[in-house]
Amino acid sequence: MEEITMAGRYAAGPEYVDQLEGSAEAKQRARVILQTLQGDLRVQEACRVLGVCEQRFHQLREEMLQAAVARMEARPAGRPRRAAEPAEVQALKELLVARELELRVARLREEIALAMPHLTVRPGEPVAEPEKKTSRRSQRRARPGWWRK
Repeated sequence: MEEITMAGRYAAGPEYVDQLEGSAEAKQRARVILQTLQGDLRVQEACRVLGVCEQRFHQLREEMLQAAVARMEARPAGRPRRAAEPAEVQALKELLVARELELRVARLREEIALAMPHLTVRPGEPVAEPEKKTSRRSQRRARPGWWRK
């Protein structure tokens, strides 16, 4: 059979299988099947090389070609969609969001209580008046002899 070249490269034949991932046995089976399809080997010779009967050889060939055809089916462009998360994972994520919101609310209440303690009176407790801040000037006037300094 004549070798076809393209842009200075040799056409890849059954030997291309050696570059693929897989066991040596799987590669040999694929290479022999491709050689029979190419017409380089007869089925009986292939059976002898692989150590299988003709019926098993035909099964192997059909499985290989069926897998190749299935893999060549058109698929939508782009990345495949991620599988939906299980309901349990989704429920836990929602619970986490709710707990984070509760934590933020508690922290905000704490800030308010520290900044304005007079606003955080519970029913039945006496209301404490907020301390009045006095200016430095009024503090000086409250001391006797403040003008002598």
